[in-house]
Amino acid sequence: MQLASRPARVPLPRLWPIRASDIVALLAANGALIVAMWIRHGGTSGLTSPAAILTAAGQVTALLGTYLALIQLVLMSRSPWLDQVFGMDGLAWAHRWLGFATVWLIGGHAVLTTVGWSLGDGRSVVDEATTLLGTYPFVLMAAAGMACFLAVAVTSVRAARRRLSYETWFGIHLYAYLGIALGFAHQLVVGTDFASDPVARIYWISLFVVSATMLLVFRFGQPIATTLRHQTRIGRVVTEAPGVVSVYVTGRELDRLPARSGQYFNLRLLTRDGWWRAHPFSLSAAPNGRSLRFTVKNLGDWTARLQALEPGTRVTLEGPYGTLTGARRTRRRVLLVAGGIGITPLRALLESLPGRPGDLTLIYRASHETEVVFREELDALAAHRGAAVHYLVGRRGSPEMPGDPLDAAGLRALVPDVEQRDVYLCGPVPLMESVCASLKILAVPASQVHLERFAF
Repeated sequence: MQLASRPARVPLPRLWPIRASDIVALLAANGALIVAMWIRHGGTSGLTSPAAILTAAGQVTALLGTYLALIQLVLMSRSPWLDQVFGMDGLAWAHRWLGFATVWLIGGHAVLTTVGWSLGDGRSVVDEATTLLGTYPFVLMAAAGMACFLAVAVTSVRAARRRLSYETWFGIHLYAYLGIALGFAHQLVVGTDFASDPVARIYWISLFVVSATMLLVFRFGQPIATTLRHQTRIGRVVTEAPGVVSVYVTGRELDRLPARSGQYFNLRLLTRDGWWRAHPFSLSAAPNGRSLRFTVKNLGDWTARLQALEPGTRVTLEGPYGTLTGARRTRRRVLLVAGGIGITPLRALLESLPGRPGDLTLIYRASHETEVVFREELDALAAHRGAAVHYLVGRRGSPEMPGDPLDAAGLRALVPDVEQRDVYLCGPVPLMESVCASLKILAVPASQVHLERFAF
């Protein structure tokens, strides 16, 4: 591998002047305004019976559930400023728990409204539900939308997620868009907040339009524009290790594509069976303006097909995403800790992070020697940059590695000044959780620990 004195200069992603607290405050204010409009429309008046109380509670849960669904739509838009502010971990956490809250609220609306109306009409819950589904405008449509949300929620549970291929899981999640569309029609036609208040209708329509616009611009428009501008395609595929290949994406004017080491792109193959799905892969080399390198481990399904690609295959790049970059650096010295194929973004960071000899240290954990990727490149980079590289290879509990080499004592032995460094982590979730626990014992401030569980 030929090493340049420093990576080629390419444009850096824009840093947006916005804070997480600003976004949270805006969302909370919108939620309060929604509840205030409901109160203004008489939502709290006439609460003199259990039927009225349950029906009112059903109205509030419907409004808040719909609002959270719109927030979910914004989270799915892959907006660059949301990615910068919250990072992939923060967005994934918010998407997961807001998703479950959306399902509970919309489900609560269906149950509370049906029970409240059954009490008011003096009928059984089953009879009331049958009447609502069969005769009330857009209720059957709303029920279909709720079924879409339930399917997404069930397949998001970790036990179910482990049993599904990425393609199946992704396909089911597309039904969330259908669920939101069906709920929108139901809300505007029969919602008590909209039947007689044009201001409320305009407000909610505006929320839907803004959310849908962000989705269309960032999720679809931006990748299409990037592909048309840069004409990206597969340049070559190089075997790095058993079951691991590097895919080089080439195109025109890649020196004008803003990306940082540590970031990732979603790759979408423009083939007959690949155009509808995208998978995330980290840059495994610093952007150089000529090509982008992604290193992929064969995990079955789409990744196996990716390894057999022919040069010239057209590909769409969605991104760059992720905040596991030098922009988060707070200290002069840096420790990089990689596990398995999680070496990919950290190898790019080892190449591009500024530093003097001795500033950079890499710890690479693997269960077997065949799982070590880029050994020659890493050794060459270490010699070129004056960095230290420690390979921790072996199964824990084996004679050669009886304990955890990344426990607090092990980290202290390898990196005595660890608390004075920024620490970048990438690898399997159990490894990162274990290292984070060790860093906590070593009193490394949380502000110096940087990781993204979905960055590779």
